[in-house]
Amino acid sequence: MDLDSTVCEVHGHTKGGAAYGYTHRLGYHPLLASRADTGELLHLRMRTGSANTARGAERFVNELAGRVRRAGAAGPLTLRGDSGFWSGKVIAACRRHGIRFSITVRQTKLVKAAIAAISQDAWTDIDYPDGGAAQVAETTLAGKAGGRLIVRRTRLVGAQATLWPDWRHHAFVTDRAGTAVELDADHRRHAVVELAIRDLKQGAGLCHCPSGVFLANAAWALVATLAHNLLRWVAALGLGVHGLVVAKTIRRRFIALPGRLTHSARRRYLHLPSGWPWAEGFRIALARLRALPLRT
Repeated sequence: MDLDSTVCEVHGHTKGGAAYGYTHRLGYHPLLASRADTGELLHLRMRTGSANTARGAERFVNELAGRVRRAGAAGPLTLRGDSGFWSGKVIAACRRHGIRFSITVRQTKLVKAAIAAISQDAWTDIDYPDGGAAQVAETTLAGKAGGRLIVRRTRLVGAQATLWPDWRHHAFVTDRAGTAVELDADHRRHAVVELAIRDLKQGAGLCHCPSGVFLANAAWALVATLAHNLLRWVAALGLGVHGLVVAKTIRRRFIALPGRLTHSARRRYLHLPSGWPWAEGFRIALARLRALPLRT
């Protein structure tokens, strides 16, 4: 489960709850959690635009754990987040619900001291694009917001090294099992949550908050979440597409239909253009969805 927040920009002076946040743009600042392998939205909570990233994060984790368990998730759960969610309260909530965590830390004095204490022999080289070098090591971080501290450091090499000769450090705390190299690679995959946010805004309508009432816009956000997930369920169950999808593509090909509905003999007919390239895929997806058993 990937935790993140996003800014929903709005315009006008009559938007209840809209305010200027860290982006210096007027809008709202909702919290959301996505499922990493499919991009489904597991939970979303609308917040005012001035809300700090960590505001309500502990409560959000409590709600998220309850939601996914009620939905049938019986196996181990893992939560990934950026430095905005690094706090003792969030980590305590993860431990309370049996959720493994992997959360980026801020470069505080305590973190910098822990990184500086790592022996030079402890660093392991990892793959990095040409023109740069990267290494990974681990240590421990004390305190309620601590745990295994995995550190990745990068720098430029060659002719470009004069631009930035020093190492830049990126660290996260975790209680997960595995090597530092494996956990670092997995933690960087937290970036897939940005794809879910992109589709939630561009594909499901959260790029707009149409009402001037805060609670109405919160309801709009939940409806957009349902639309976002329906797109993914149609892709998985109807089209047989597994993994991440681009919502705009699904909507353009299979939802914004270039056809017309007619009625005859108390039956409805959908007429599609003869040259429509996605007609066969649409018919197959429709047949698969109709064949799904109904649950009571």
